[in-house]
Amino acid sequence: MRRYTKMILFIALTFLVITCKDTTASKKDTMTEGSTTFLVDETLTPIVEAQVQIFEDRYQAKIQIQPKSESEVIQALVRDSSRIAILSRSLTKDEIKIFENRKIVPRITPFAEDAIAVIGHKGNNDTLIALKDVIAILQGKETKFKGLVFDNPNSSTARLLCELAGIKNLPEKNIYSFKTNNEVIRYIAENDGLIGVVGVNYIYDPTASMEPYLDKVNVLSVKANDGKYYSPTQNDIAEGKYPLARRLYSVNCQGYSGLGMGFAAFLTGEVGQRIILKSGLVPIRVPSRKIVVRNAIENKKNN
Repeated sequence: MRRYTKMILFIALTFLVITCKDTTASKKDTMTEGSTTFLVDETLTPIVEAQVQIFEDRYQAKIQIQPKSESEVIQALVRDSSRIAILSRSLTKDEIKIFENRKIVPRITPFAEDAIAVIGHKGNNDTLIALKDVIAILQGKETKFKGLVFDNPNSSTARLLCELAGIKNLPEKNIYSFKTNNEVIRYIAENDGLIGVVGVNYIYDPTASMEPYLDKVNVLSVKANDGKYYSPTQNDIAEGKYPLARRLYSVNCQGYSGLGMGFAAFLTGEVGQRIILKSGLVPIRVPSRKIVVRNAIENKKNN
């Protein structure tokens, strides 16, 4: 009997140790420490990389970024294979309901205003384009352009433009797609007569290897509903004039106070908003400015 009791106690203790280890593993990160992986809409990679670099410098944290198409990011969240994502849209009611059924309330935090840039070959002197011409290509109509180039048929840029065109899928005629925004830029730089769509951050914050290609493309001004043309500049985006602007979100489905929550707080904080401002995007709130008032002017000139 005593031997049987010891065996039961041993099994119970083993179960408790395993359970404690699992619990610790599931919450191995805090708001400023630990390691985790973020899924990122590929069109937003440059700004997220810049934010992560500063975040890691300030805290004992290691964040791995996995750029994917918007569709792949959403699927990973829904399948529960990832818990943190950076997107150019919020979750839909149906997507939120999936998490609520799991007893998880997604924390969705807007942190910047971004835009889709329309680019053309430098050899074409026309730097203006009407949004209706872009939509016409998507609707299979003939235009003066040879075609429209996307990064990925499942990307956020493709989704947004399909919504504007009132179609569910990209047509096959005069539509070209690759995998990344950099591939789109290279293709437009090497082929005249086409237009491409990319995340504007790839224009404002290019890698050194992409600068020669950007020298061969023009960022086109887009005609809005008021009949005027606007560029994807901070000013036109902030004033709501540029017709292809969009809001960026941090989506955290961890269910506890981990790095997802800490990074979202960083994005919307003073430092994170300054990084966004310097990157050419529009912060959700304008960072404060320190003004130093001196009683006297320093004279540094030698007498």
